[in-house]
Amino acid sequence: MLTALSIRDVVLIEALDLDFGAGLGVLTGETGAGKSILLDALGLALGARGDSGLVRHGAAQASVTATFDPPAGVAALLDDNGVEAESGEPLIVRRVVKADGGSRGFVNNQPASAALLRELGTRLVEIHGQHDDRGLLNPRGHRTLLDTFGRLDTAAVSDAWRTWRTAQDALAQAREEIETAARDREWLDHAVAELDALAPKVGEEEALAERRRVMQRSEKITDDLNALTDALEGSDGALSRMRQAARILDRISPDHEALADALAALDRAVIEASTAGERVSEAALALSFDPRALEDDETRLFELRGIARKHRVQPDDLAALADDLRGRRDRLEAGEDGIAALEQRATKARAAYLAAAEHLSAARTAAAARLDAAVAGELPPLKLDSARFRTTVAALPEEQWGAAGRDRVEFEIATNPGAPFGPLIKIASGGELSRFILALKVALAEEGAAATMIFDEIDRGVGGAVASAIGERLARLAATAQLLVVTHSPQVAARGAAHLLIAKRHDGVVTRTGVRQLAPDERREEIARMLSGATITDEARAQADRLIETA
Repeated sequence: MLTALSIRDVVLIEALDLDFGAGLGVLTGETGAGKSILLDALGLALGARGDSGLVRHGAAQASVTATFDPPAGVAALLDDNGVEAESGEPLIVRRVVKADGGSRGFVNNQPASAALLRELGTRLVEIHGQHDDRGLLNPRGHRTLLDTFGRLDTAAVSDAWRTWRTAQDALAQAREEIETAARDREWLDHAVAELDALAPKVGEEEALAERRRVMQRSEKITDDLNALTDALEGSDGALSRMRQAARILDRISPDHEALADALAALDRAVIEASTAGERVSEAALALSFDPRALEDDETRLFELRGIARKHRVQPDDLAALADDLRGRRDRLEAGEDGIAALEQRATKARAAYLAAAEHLSAARTAAAARLDAAVAGELPPLKLDSARFRTTVAALPEEQWGAAGRDRVEFEIATNPGAPFGPLIKIASGGELSRFILALKVALAEEGAAATMIFDEIDRGVGGAVASAIGERLARLAATAQLLVVTHSPQVAARGAAHLLIAKRHDGVVTRTGVRQLAPDERREEIARMLSGATITDEARAQADRLIETA
């Protein structure tokens, strides 16, 4: 509820402080007195465009401060936007506009964006006027209004929607994975076949490398031993020469006893050299290997290392890689089988959503008929006898389905017999529009609207019984909410629990707009003025008394 409004230097208002209470508050004044300035000022505090033209001539800036008893739900919005608010404390919204342009917003003296002020405004105040294109005139909110009017529970549809979307998302993800894997299927088959044919083992590369090193060393040693054997036992080797020398000594030693020792020593040398040759041959035999084994090991080793480079892994990781690729291929095959199960789940979830949505659609259609009847009952007293109202419930295309169902709900009117139905804002004239809004508000009285509602000249162009009907309905709404009404109608003004008079004052230099709350006798005079004009007669005062007593 709006409890106070402070205005400084806005257009013709120099300084104004107003307090508001519950129930119906009426604002009256002569044409041109500046009644719209109050609404402009409040709109400024609630995030309307900060036009520097609102700053009073000669002032550096304009400011508006609105104080509210905040309704439930506002605390969460403030918390989400980093604004501190004490539970049970009033909510203070302030807006400052500079004469040279630019504006600043504050909530509880903490900086706030115009967007936050606008969001707060939608929760704190409903402003209904001839040119208002929000609230009841905005089709985007009609579905929620109908659901609240019909006390419809949309939880089942919301749950079914989430279940369906979850199933759809899982199916889409699985299909994407399958599609991605399918693009790799040929490569997977080739890689798995290549690795299966190679059959790599952990530690195999190191063992092959070691064997290769051993065989390579053995080959060099064997070559040296063969050279040594050739040096010892070759046709021109040491043993051959020593044996030849021994034969020569053997021929001549009988004639020369001194050569006997030489022959004996040479025989011993031949024996030792022969033993050495045997040992060298044995060693060469022990080190001998099949050259094809070295070639085979080298081929295997190079294959392992080549494929490891190809897959950018270590040779010892090839076995694990083979298992991983084989698993990917197996999952691809299993995934293709699993798609059918996911499709079946998504189909069932869609069917469940459709069933819940169709049930909700039927309930909405029934609620729409009740709402249409309620609004129709309010139209004749508001001098809208020829007008017709209907609530359309139409199916949305599938791409627009959602957690709230698959219905488009819109309030439509036809103002003349035989005229086609159309949206409220496009069909009704200014006065008709305001009265249609009032009829809707009365029909939706239990909808739980904002705690404060403002009606701007809802009674323009009507009088007598119609104005009285408007006043009676406004008073009925004010029983559960705070209403502020800018009115030209004495029948409406007489219904007010509080009466504010807006008037211009001219001191010979500047013109200012002022607002004051009227005492009971002042209130009678103002209603009498509204009845009779500039000259207030006793008859007008008597009629004003009757209106106030009747109200």
